Amino acid sequence: METLSKLKEHVEIILPETGLEDKLKLAKTENRPLIIKLGFDPTAPDLHLGHAVVLKKLKQFQDLGHQIVILVGNFTARIGDPTGKNKSRKPLSAADVQHNAETYLKQLSKIIDIDKVSIVFNSDWLDKLSFTEVIQILSKVTVAQLMHRNDFNKRFSENSPIGMHELVYPILQGFDSVEIKADIEMGGTDQLFNCTMGRQLQETFDMNPQIIMCMPLLKGLDGKEKMSKSLNNTIGLTDAPNDMFGKLMSIPDGLIEEFLHLTTDFSIPEKQAITARLGAGENPMAIKKIIAKNIISQYHTPTKAEAAENFFVNQFQNKNFEEKSFVPVLIGDIHSENSTLSLVELCAQLKGKLTKSAIRRLIESGAVQIDNEKKTDPFTEIMLTAEKKIKIGKRDFFELTHNQ
Repeated sequence: METLSKLKEHVEIILPETGLEDKLKLAKTENRPLIIKLGFDPTAPDLHLGHAVVLKKLKQFQDLGHQIVILVGNFTARIGDPTGKNKSRKPLSAADVQHNAETYLKQLSKIIDIDKVSIVFNSDWLDKLSFTEVIQILSKVTVAQLMHRNDFNKRFSENSPIGMHELVYPILQGFDSVEIKADIEMGGTDQLFNCTMGRQLQETFDMNPQIIMCMPLLKGLDGKEKMSKSLNNTIGLTDAPNDMFGKLMSIPDGLIEEFLHLTTDFSIPEKQAITARLGAGENPMAIKKIIAKNIISQYHTPTKAEAAENFFVNQFQNKNFEEKSFVPVLIGDIHSENSTLSLVELCAQLKGKLTKSAIRRLIESGAVQIDNEKKTDPFTEIMLTAEKKIKIGKRDFFELTHNQ
């Protein structure tokens, strides 16, 4: 009973409701591990904390001896998953898919034991289907069933184009479940329709249908949308400790409990105690630090988590300018016709991703300092000398040097 409760913890949807109990009984009766499927379309090369919500649930099944199957959708990624999109997603090239898949697999080991995982690629069977076989699979699904999918329905009602290849996508993903004989398919709640398609197709092939377990979608740094690489609101599993800590400290206070429950590995009593502290009025920043250190310890080490906290406190809470950590910049790497440069040009070279107009606004708002002195004139000439310290905005600190 305790095992069942643990496996159900934080799961948002189980379909059918008693499906997990039935599958666990089946595994015991047949004396075999359950086949747990998780599919990835490698459309972006980085995993983030949102992916980790599902991966941690997989780890629980793995620890109980069940077989995890990571299905890399290197065929379906060439179509492009339309889930949650109001327009067609651009398909990836085979080379992009292969690169992203390799990157994914390296990162999975941060959570699950990759040596005990079965990794399959759906091109192995989908590429081999004849056109007749494809038509036979498509014949098992009606257009009305496909139009139950929210994004298709919405686009249809708005007269937005829906490509035939997009309608085929969930059917092919469902056929993957037939091919690997999945007992359980895992995913986020946004994948419910696609997972249900797998269950339906298995039934048409006279198989014991998979159950579906959908995990909640972790919100991103903006506090509004789900964590997604395309929305630039993610915390990557491979982010450097200092970057992880800084991002976690920036989450809205309203996300603290969500991150506590879905991203940390505290025990239930520990989570309850932290929630009580938050409810009693403890400073949210202090709670965020606890969460950040726990998360960084999971994906790096406790020592690096401690160092990341110290870096954050020193860099963003300590008001002493001289004690900040400055990124060294070789004077020889700065393009200048002489030994001086306008402040706006110097900042533009240090912050290559910002436009000069954005930099001018930072300078004029007092967000740029030279040797702990605010400079508000963008065209002030700055001497390019060693040990000159420049602060741009809240997070960027540079020091000019002759030696790296």
